Amino acid sequence: MIRLLASLFARGEPALSEASPRDAAAMALLHAASFQRGWSEHEVESLLVERHVIAHCATIGGKLIGFVMSRLVEDEAEILSIAVAGSRQRRGLARNLLHLHLRRLAGFGARTVFLEVDEHNRPAVRLYDRAGFHEISRRPNYYPAAGGKPAAALVLRRDLA
Repeated sequence: MIRLLASLFARGEPALSEASPRDAAAMALLHAASFQRGWSEHEVESLLVERHVIAHCATIGGKLIGFVMSRLVEDEAEILSIAVAGSRQRRGLARNLLHLHLRRLAGFGARTVFLEVDEHNRPAVRLYDRAGFHEISRRPNYYPAAGGKPAAALVLRRDLA
C-alpha cells in the first residue's frame, strides 16, 4: 500500500523548495550524472553552508530531481549550476527552478545575475536566452571535449532591476 501511494505521489508535480546541507548527497549524485566533472558531496555541502550561497531543489516523492545554486555577493549573483535528472528534462522543470531562483535572488537584493555555459549545450543556452540572459563574453577552449576541440564558455548576464 505504501509503495502504491508513493508511486501516485511520484507522478505529481515537482515540489520546489530551498535546498539545505541535508540535500548535499543527492545533489552531488545528480551533478555527477549531469556534468563531465561532477561535484563531490563534500563540495556541495561546503557550498550549501556558505552564507552567500542560495540553492533551490525540486523533488517528487522525496526524491531530488533538480536543483539550482548561486552565489550572491552584494547585488551580483552568479549561477553556479543547474541540473535536472535526465528522466525529467524537457518538461519545464529547469525553467520553473530558474524563475523561482531569480525571484529569490531579486528578493535578496541581486540586481545582476551572471553564469557560464558550454556553447554546445543547446538546451541550456535556449533556457537562458528565454529567461532574458544575453551573452557578454566568451572564454575560448574552456570546456574539455572528448576527442575534439574544447568548447567555449559563454558568459551570460541578466539584469533583474
